[in-house]
Amino acid sequence: MAARDGIRVGLGLTGLDGLVERARELEAADFDFLSCGEHVFFHGPTPNALVALAAAAGATTRIRLLSAITILPLYPPPLAAKMASVLDVVSGGRFDFGIGVGGEIEKEFSAIGVPVRERGRRTDEALEVVAKLFSPGEHSFAGEFTSFDGCRLQPPPAQAGGPPIWVAGRSEAAMRRAGRFGSVWMPYMYTPEKLATSLAVVREEAERNGRDPAAVRGAIFAFVCIDEDGDAARAAAVEAVGHNYRQDFSRLGHYLVAGTPRECAARIGEYTDAGAEAVQLQLGCAPDAEQGVYEALRDELLPLLRGTA
Repeated sequence: MAARDGIRVGLGLTGLDGLVERARELEAADFDFLSCGEHVFFHGPTPNALVALAAAAGATTRIRLLSAITILPLYPPPLAAKMASVLDVVSGGRFDFGIGVGGEIEKEFSAIGVPVRERGRRTDEALEVVAKLFSPGEHSFAGEFTSFDGCRLQPPPAQAGGPPIWVAGRSEAAMRRAGRFGSVWMPYMYTPEKLATSLAVVREEAERNGRDPAAVRGAIFAFVCIDEDGDAARAAAVEAVGHNYRQDFSRLGHYLVAGTPRECAARIGEYTDAGAEAVQLQLGCAPDAEQGVYEALRDELLPLLRGTA
């Protein structure tokens, strides 16, 4: 992540309709990065992150592009490395590779022939493969799930060493994964206090693996809903995110960034104080409210976070 005063702010693209236009809007509005998530099967229409970000790359020139997140165990690791490398090249070195293990939609794993119980081991091995193939030269690998001999990734990534790896998750296994492989630790459904303690664990794991612990930076993924009526924003976020995940969020509202613009800025400030250098925001509201929430984020919240309000 490039250095910049204050927290770096990104926003997730929602769906494919108007994706190119929204990517251009986010760049013009001076967001630091845009992102896209993915599922093979979900509760509604869902993109593939790498394909969607390729479209965004062709429509922009400066803004960074984050897959948030690529469900890495659903890909053959060399194919994931190839797709990430090509996206990095066509975007001019603007791609950040956000990865996670998924698992909340078990049928997408069974449809691809990947047992959901293996997703952690497969992700760890895939990250080893990706790291090898992102580095120059020919490589060989013999693992539990992947084997190849004398292979070179061409074209290589535009960024030396490959796109930065953002590791998402909530578990201790995800923390260990971030310590071993990550440039960024980006948990979700975390309080600021949990972010601070987990980031310390991640950096301890990095040091155990011979890495500079300071090389792993903190970030947070958070759903956001903004309204001049803070209580209305919080109620809308709980309802929308709960509907998205098909679960009751009435007792999970403390994981959401919701309220008035100043309340949301204060909450993000708590994450900054806990070690977050970037915040990945995703609109957490009803579809017919998305444009209004986006405009409030762009015109009111973003200047507060930049210190220009």
